[in-house]
Amino acid sequence: MYAVVFTSVLSEDHDGYDVASERMVELCRDQPGFVSVDSVRGADGRGITVCRWESLEAIAAWRAHAEHAEAQRQGAERWYAQYDLMVCEVLDAP
Repeated sequence: MYAVVFTSVLSEDHDGYDVASERMVELCRDQPGFVSVDSVRGADGRGITVCRWESLEAIAAWRAHAEHAEAQRQGAERWYAQYDLMVCEVLDAP
């Protein structure tokens, strides 16, 4: 299993972010190889999302998904003041 860990800080201009974020969770749950997703965001705009996948191929397919790619573009251009992404191999999980 693999985990994609996405940390971010929202920018001042994050109109439409909440709707897009909910849509991405909805979409990723339907993707082959999806395992789970957990996400939190603090009052200061800092957030973390951990999405678990069965394989690196499943992660690559999700990254290439057209609607997700558009959300990534908008995130980089408008919604995030800062963000980071890590792909980790899960060595032990419940």
